[in-house]
Amino acid sequence: MDTQTKTEIEAAVFQRLLQHLDSRKDAQNIDLMNLAGFCRNCLSKWYRAAAEEHGEEIDYDSAREIVYGMPYPEWKEKYQTPANDQQMKQFQSNTQQKEDKH
Repeated sequence: MDTQTKTEIEAAVFQRLLQHLDSRKDAQNIDLMNLAGFCRNCLSKWYRAAAEEHGEEIDYDSAREIVYGMPYPEWKEKYQTPANDQQMKQFQSNTQQKEDKH
């Protein structure tokens, strides 16, 4: 597979991931963090970093809008639910384990 085709496939996969996350607004960021160690905000940060590596400037809010499909404050108001105690305990445990490894 040539580099251009590989890049196009990876871009298509990323778009599909964003579409999937958009269709699963019930999958809260805390759930994603607890299960997979990344969330929509992480994707936004990775998007911004990749853009900068390619000489493109994009601020965090703009990257978030690409990932969320709307401005983050709007998404948060419409779809984000408060984390429950169990979710927060798991998140804190995961965070502590990560810190212990470093």
